[in-house]
Amino acid sequence: MQTFIELWSATDSWLKMTKEERGNYLTQIGPALQDLMEKGVEIVCWGENEKDTTQRADYEFFAVWKFPTAEMKQEFEALVEGAGWYNYFHQENVSGESTTPDVIIGKMIEM
Repeated sequence: MQTFIELWSATDSWLKMTKEERGNYLTQIGPALQDLMEKGVEIVCWGENEKDTTQRADYEFFAVWKFPTAEMKQEFEALVEGAGWYNYFHQENVSGESTTPDVIIGKMIEM
């Protein structure tokens, strides 16, 4: 199982679009996302980054996804890039194999 975390904020290109243009853009991506979800991709959550978060990352929104395989995660990444998402949003991603705290603590100790 792969976990994928997105952090994003709108760029000027997004803010210059009308609400109708924004809605049309997001509507066109919907079917491709639905297709991935039917293949087992899971949206864990989407959210707005709260202003009073300690050590807050400088992004407005976040999403957490679960992917059954690394290949499906790569399919999602290609979909996002192919849809021109990065033209409208400044984004950073974090991803990796889902594991346990003990495994990661062990890796941190071994660094």
